[in-house]
Order: sequence, then C-alpha cells, then structure tokens
Amino acid sequence: MGRLIGLAALAVLLVAPFALYPVFLMKVLCFALFACAFNLLIGFSGLLSFGHAAFFGSAAYVTAHTVKVWGLSPELGILLGTLTAAGMGVLFGGIAIRRQGIYFAMITLALSQMVFFLALQLPFTHGEDGIQAVPRGVLFGLFDLNHPFTMYYFVLAVFLFGFAVIWRTVHSPFGQVLKAIRENEPRAISLGYRTDRYKLLAFVLSAALAGMAGGTKAIVFQLATLTDVQWQMSGEVVLMTLLGGMGTLSGPVVGAALVVALENYLAATNLPVPVVIGAIFVTCVLLFRRGIAGEILARFGNGRPQA
Repeated sequence: MGRLIGLAALAVLLVAPFALYPVFLMKVLCFALFACAFNLLIGFSGLLSFGHAAFFGSAAYVTAHTVKVWGLSPELGILLGTLTAAGMGVLFGGIAIRRQGIYFAMITLALSQMVFFLALQLPFTHGEDGIQAVPRGVLFGLFDLNHPFTMYYFVLAVFLFGFAVIWRTVHSPFGQVLKAIRENEPRAISLGYRTDRYKLLAFVLSAALAGMAGGTKAIVFQLATLTDVQWQMSGEVVLMTLLGGMGTLSGPVVGAALVVALENYLAATNLPVPVVIGAIFVTCVLLFRRGIAGEILARFGNGRPQA
C-alpha cells in the first residue's frame, strides 16, 4: 500500500506543472525538502533546532554568489552551497549537542543570529539588497533551466534525491539508533552507543539537506536575501513540520504544501496571512496532536505514523 501511494504521489508530481503554476510547485518542493531535513533532526533524533535558517540561507547565498559572480554551473553552485551548510553543521553541531532541550534550541538560535549578522555585513551578500538576478544557467551543459518545465523537473529530481536520502537514513541501523536516542538517551548510552557522535552526524546531514533546499531555491527564484537566513525562516520550518506531522516522512511535505499554498493564495486577499496560518496551527494542535499526516497514518496505518 505504501508503495502504491508513493507511486501515485510521484505520478501527480510529474503531471502537476501542466495544471498548476510551475514556480509555485517549485517553491513547495524546496520548502518540503527543507522541512524534511528539519524533521530528520527533531522528528527522528529529538533535537529541536531554532537555527536551521542559517544553513538554508547560507547555502542560498553561496549558490547565488558562485553562479552569478564565479560563473559556475547551477549543479556546482548547489553542491558548494550544500557543502557549506554541511561544514557549518559540523561547527554548530559540535557546539550545540553538548546541551539538551531548551538549551540546545537556544544555542542554535544564537548561532543562527550570528550568521544573520554576517549576512547583513559581509560585502558579497549585498546587505539588505541581497544577491539578485542570479542566472539559472544550463544544467550539465545540456538542459536550459530558463525553461519553466525543465527547471521544475530539476527541482523535483533534487527533492526526490533528498527525500530518498532521508528515507534510507530513517530505515537504516543508523536511523534506528537515532530513534532510540530520541526515546531514551540514557538507555542508548548504557547499551554502548556514543550518542553524541550519532547526534552530530544527524545534525550535519540535516544541515546539508537544508542547504541543498536553500541553494535550489536561490536558483529557482534567482535571488538570495536576508529573508532566507532570518529567525522567522527557522520558525516557519518548525510550523511546517508540526502542521504536517513530526516524526513522519510525508508529514513535512504536507505541512510545507499547506503553508506555502496559504501564503501564496491569501496574499491576493485582504486577510492577514500570519493570523490565518496561526489560527490553522492552533486548530491542528488542538484537533490533530500528531499533525495532519500523522493523524491520518495513526488512524489508518495500524497506529504507526511512520510513512
């Protein structure tokens, strides 16, 4: 059943740009990958980070700069952005995992604010103007990403790659250890696991995938700004994950699609978008304790919200 649902979802994604605006779909996919990366940390490792925008935004800046100024191809720009985010993950994770709970969250928030300050001051980021008019370029020297459909299928491929990495991680022995740490870290330590090492690896992998999402978004919108690295972005990805279903693979995708759709379609109305999203979030917290996808999977999946 899970494979059939996955194949049906893939078929919908393949034909979606013929029915919906491709740029909107690409934004959904970028934020879905970002939310999935964050969910790997909080949902399967039990680590709440309030600073994931640092990885998302830094990768966006690096990708935009290397593609526009250095003239690199889009795939190399995204790769460098991902590696930058992974390197920051090693540094930030090495500092933050020494603490737990709210102290871990506050350390990640403080480190993220330092990155925001650097993004505001460093010359190559252009301050409040950001890096604009980033060329999409030609993928592998063959595919012109200026064509909307070509760009969409490239973003879809990036999302599917990132999602596959997360799926494989969760269903590997490494993922089982992460779940054990989430449930009872002292017991995992008593069994001989070096939990700090596992948490650091999970943190770095989550940061790298968040960076991949940020770099891809910079190519899609041809722009990297302070919005990508500010603390509100970290809060938004927390909202997406909790709305969809923390600790599930499909939940962050559902949450990201819902939030992006609301922001996109309510922007044309006179309704206050943050208030509407906040009301929906409160309603979901009260009625769907596991999130939207989490409740569906818990009720129709034998009580196991894993998909």
